[in-house]
Order: sequence, then C-alpha cells, then structure tokens
Amino acid sequence: MGSAMVEAGYDVAVVGAGVVGCAVARRFVLGGARVLLLEKESDLLAGVSRANSAILHTGFDAPGGSLELACMQRGYAEYLEIADALNLALLETGALLAAWNDAELERLAQLQAQARANGVADLRRLDRAEVLALEPHLAPSVLGGLLVPREHVIDPWSAPLAYLRQAVENGGRAVFDAALLAAERVGAQWRLRTAQGEFHASCVINCAGLWGDRVEEMLLGNASFQIRPRKGQFVVFDKAASAFLRSILLPVPGERSKGVVLARTVFGNLLVGPTAEEQEERSRAPVERAVLQQLVDKAGQLVPALRGVPVTAVYAGLRPASENSAYRLRLEADAGYLALGAIRSTGLTAALGLAAHAFDLIAPCLPGLAPLENPLWPRVPNLAEHRPRDWEQPGDNEIVCHCERVTRREIEAAFTGCLPARDLGGLKRRTRVCMGRCQGFYCAARVAELSAGHFCVPLAVAQRGAHG
Repeated sequence: MGSAMVEAGYDVAVVGAGVVGCAVARRFVLGGARVLLLEKESDLLAGVSRANSAILHTGFDAPGGSLELACMQRGYAEYLEIADALNLALLETGALLAAWNDAELERLAQLQAQARANGVADLRRLDRAEVLALEPHLAPSVLGGLLVPREHVIDPWSAPLAYLRQAVENGGRAVFDAALLAAERVGAQWRLRTAQGEFHASCVINCAGLWGDRVEEMLLGNASFQIRPRKGQFVVFDKAASAFLRSILLPVPGERSKGVVLARTVFGNLLVGPTAEEQEERSRAPVERAVLQQLVDKAGQLVPALRGVPVTAVYAGLRPASENSAYRLRLEADAGYLALGAIRSTGLTAALGLAAHAFDLIAPCLPGLAPLENPLWPRVPNLAEHRPRDWEQPGDNEIVCHCERVTRREIEAAFTGCLPARDLGGLKRRTRVCMGRCQGFYCAARVAELSAGHFCVPLAVAQRGAHG
C-alpha cells in the first residue's frame, strides 16, 4: 500500500492507526478532506489499542468539566448512533460499583453526586440485599453498591476497523509499515519522510499513542508532554465463567487507578484486570505469573464461583500515560499540527468524540471542505456471541477454529477488501481465530495454509522466530 515516490499532497496526515487515529481518519474523510493515515506497524491496532477492557463508558466518574469527559460523552452518543449502520456490537450489561468496606460504602454518595454533576443522573444506590439479588454469585461480604445502567461492553477491535474501513472506502488512504523517519514544514505543507516514501500534507494530527511525544518532538523540535508507559495485565476466564456475572463489576476507584475490573466480553468470556504498573519500555508488555495469579485470586475473592474455572488466556497492554492525568492536546494552527496525546483507557469510548473535537479545531485550517453527501457505510463482520455468527449461516463452510467457531469463510474474507489482515495479530482481531481455549494448538496449521501469501511474514516463519 506504500510508495517509494513523492506523492501529491493530502489535507491531513494522521500518524498512528490505533482507535483514535482510525476515528480521526474517518471523521476527516466524512468531512471532505483528503486523508492519509500512516502506521509504523504492519496492521492497525498493533499498539495500545490491541489490549483493553472494552468498556463503553458514560463518563460518570470522569473529572468534571474535562475534555476527557466531553469527548467520552460525545463518543458514546456517536457510537450508539452509528452502531447499526456499521454492524458494531453492544452488550448491554450495566455496571456495578461494589463496596466491600465502610470507607467504600461512604464514598458511593460522593461518586453518585459526581455522576450527576457530569450529566449521568440515572445511577442508583443499592443495599446489600439488592446487590446480591442483581449479582447472586458475588461474595456475601459485599456491603452495598452503585448501579450505573448505561455502562456497556463493546468489541474493541471491530469498531476501529469499521472506522478506518469507512475512511478508506470513502477515499482515504492507509499506509502500513510506514514509520515516520523525518518531518519538515515547507511553506504551508508538511514533508513527511517514512519507511514507505515521502508524503506531503497541509496538517498533521499526531495519534501515535506510546510514541506521541517522540513524534511531536520530531515535528516541532520539542514535546509538550512525556509518555510514561503504564502496563495493564489481564486474565481471561473460560466462557463458562460468564454465567457468574451479569454486570461490569467495578471497584470504588482510588487516586492512581480505577482498579481491577471484572467484566464479560462480547466474545463470551469473563476478564479480570487491568493492573497499573509503570515501566520504561514502550514496545513490550510481558505478563508475569505472580501478578496474573493475584488477578485470579482477586476474581475468586469477589466471585467465589470463579475459583477453579479454567483460564483461557492472559495478556498485557500498555497505556500511554503521561506526567499529567489529563488528555494532552496541543494545537499549533499556524504549523498545521494537532496532538491527541496521553489518551489512556477511556480512549476506546472517547475516540469518536476526540475525532469530532479534532475536526472542530483543524477544519478552519482547511477552508473549502464540504461533507460527503452520500458516504459508504461498510458493515464489519460480527464476532459477538450474543448476535448471529457466520458459523450459523447456511452453506458449505468449514469451521477452522472450533474454540471460537471461526469459519474458513471468515478467514478468507479477512484477506480481502481495502484493509486485509497483514499478520496473525490482525487476523486474530478480525476473526478471533487461535484465541480460544487451545490458543491455536489445533488450528494453527490450517490457519498457516489459509494465510499463505497474505502475511508480511509467513505464519510458519513467524512461529519459528517466536519459539527460536
């Protein structure tokens, strides 16, 4: 998809194909801009956005009056507005803040007042009996709770894929393996030198996540924020565990982190996490057995029925925290530059709102834009267990991954279209192949056959490298 030649100019170059970058590309394309998205990895969602808790947040506990709150609520509303058109999943769970001691019980009133101030007025206090009626598998030591009816769970991968697919199918361009090597402002244009050639754009929007400060320094000579990676580890229980919890189980938040969450996923599992661990490394997020065991133990403490339920998978992700807990935006209108930096765990919800906010800020720099009159609305495949799946459809169709019931038809479709899967991670996020109980033990050979000629690095070679 790249080019070794110097290309004609774009209105906007978006750096980074995480959920925020994908949403920004979509918003500007729909607004009539010529959009280029540059991603240093081989596929979208290869950085921060590949690992999160997949919660659609109301913003009930966000800092009052903050940009984060405004973008979360704007993003939440737009997600509901476009979900049907793009075939995006929504698992309506609600959330329950559970109090396990007197101090937490007293704090619920403060959180309810904060929610009302944030425009989320439908929270409801529950006493111990009401909590256990709603969630009978909780440990009986629970003292009370706060019900947040509109906190829900979504598919964290299909949504960004839909955003970028809509951008590309309506005239945008995404270039992968295109690490930014150098940048220079020449007159009214940015000259961007990448691993895939040189590109020109009037404006650059920095959505580079963990590398956002480095990208800003490259473009402007200095960075207005410093990324301090924060690792979050997760445990995913077997699908049988989802029977023991209806709501997203939230802790009463502390100063540093919202704490460990238990939540069902749209894929039928139950996850617990994340941790919050500072680290210097930006490229790797290793899991640690002792920490994972602590998560398993914590889940069993809160929901005793989970003790003994098998663990299907473990993973860790990095969040682009900074020296300040707020989103870090920097607009240099004369230079045609905007940074959307330090977008942490709420970014999945806020992405559409951030994209709209970015458009409001940058559109005045691009006079003459006119919204697309009849944009295409591509529908992404459904991976959610509570909705019809491809394996249930008629036709001669081989089930390749029996753990996740992924069909050959789904895998072959993932290699077609404007954003084909370019590596195993991308294929997993588009289909969930190799992500079930056996973690690819039984289906990897067949996946290698079906993916032959499609991956940047053949699956068999990548597996030998991982183990050798």
